Amino acid sequence: MSDLIVKSKDEPDEQGSVVRVTPESAGWEYVGFEVLKLAAGETVERRTGGEEVCLVPVSGTCSVSSDSGGWEFGGREGPFDGPPHALYLPPGVDYRVEATSGLELAVCTAPAERGVEPFLVRPEEIEAEMRGSGNMEREVRPILMAEREVERLLVVEVLTPNGHWSSYPPHKHDRDAPPDETYLEETYYHRIRPQRGFAVQRVYTDDRSLDETLAVRDGDVVLVPKGYHPVSAPPGYDLYYLNVMAGPIREWKFKNDPDHEWLF
Repeated sequence: MSDLIVKSKDEPDEQGSVVRVTPESAGWEYVGFEVLKLAAGETVERRTGGEEVCLVPVSGTCSVSSDSGGWEFGGREGPFDGPPHALYLPPGVDYRVEATSGLELAVCTAPAERGVEPFLVRPEEIEAEMRGSGNMEREVRPILMAEREVERLLVVEVLTPNGHWSSYPPHKHDRDAPPDETYLEETYYHRIRPQRGFAVQRVYTDDRSLDETLAVRDGDVVLVPKGYHPVSAPPGYDLYYLNVMAGPIREWKFKNDPDHEWLF
C-alpha cells in the first residue's frame, strides 16, 4: 500500500480515534488530521496546546465545553446531507467533547502562536459554490478559507458527483513563491456513497519523482506533501472529501499542470 494512504481503523481506539495524521507521521511540518467516532454519551478531553483546531462534525451532534465557552453543534446525518457546522479553537485551550448522538468528528490542526478567539461556523454561513463545468463540476463548501481570519488553517469540503473529476485540472501548491504559488501541505479525508465503492486519486510532480495513482476507499486519508493531486469519482459512486491545508503563509495560491491548463 502507498505511504500516501492512511487507512481508518474498523473500531475506534480508547480515545475514540479511527484515523490520525500528525506532522511527525506524515513527515512534514504543519498539517494534522484526526477522525473521532463516538457513541452517544461518550466523551473525550483534549488540549489544543501549540495548535489551532477546527472541529467539523462529519455526521452527528456534539457539545464542546472549555474555559473559553461552550457550544452544541452538528446535526447532519452524513457528509452528503448539507453544509456542516465547525468550531474553531485557538492554542492553549483545554476542551471536552461529548457526543450527543452517534458522532463522526474531524479534528483539523496546524501550529499557531496566538490564533484568534473561538468561533462557531454555522451551515447557513457557508457560501457553497459550484466549481468547474460538465464532468468537472463539483460543489465546494468553504469552512475556514480566506473569508475567515485565523492564523494558519485552511479547511474546505468538496462533493464530487459520480462520474466527475475534482481538484481538476490538476494543480499544485508546493513552492513558497508568492504571489504565484504558496507552499501548503494537504490531507484529503474521503467518504464514498455507497460505501462499498472507491475513488481514484493521482499525486505526481513535474519530474515524476513522485508519481502515484491511488485506489481510495471510504474512510481513507490521502497525504499530499507535494505535486499535482486530481481526483476521480467513478460512475455510481458519489465522493465527499474534507481538505485540510496549512503552510508558512495562509494563502491558497496554486499552479495548474501546464499540460492540462487548456481545460481551465
